[in-house]
Amino acid sequence: MPIVTTAILTFIILVAIGIIVGLLFNRRGRSWLGRQVADATGAGDVTYSLVGIAGSFMGFHVGVILGLLPSVLLYVVAILGAALTIFLWRGR
Repeated sequence: MPIVTTAILTFIILVAIGIIVGLLFNRRGRSWLGRQVADATGAGDVTYSLVGIAGSFMGFHVGVILGLLPSVLLYVVAILGAALTIFLWRGR
C-alpha cells in the first residue's frame, strides 16, 4: 500500500501546486484592468488553475524523464513547469 499512498499524495501535491501557481499568476501577474478583462472573457481563476495543474503534471513528468529522483527537486520542476505553461499560454 505505500506505493498507492505515495501516488495519491503526489497527485494531491501536484494539483495544489497547479492551483497555487495559477492563482498567483492570475492575481499578481496582471493589472486590475487585465483581471477585469480576463474575468469578462472567462479566463479567470478556474482557467488559470486548470492550466497550472496541467503544467505542474508536465513539469513533474519531465523531471522524472530527466532522472531527477529526489522528490523535492521533482516538485520544484513541477512549479517551474506550471509557471512556464501559464506564461506561454498567456501568449508571452
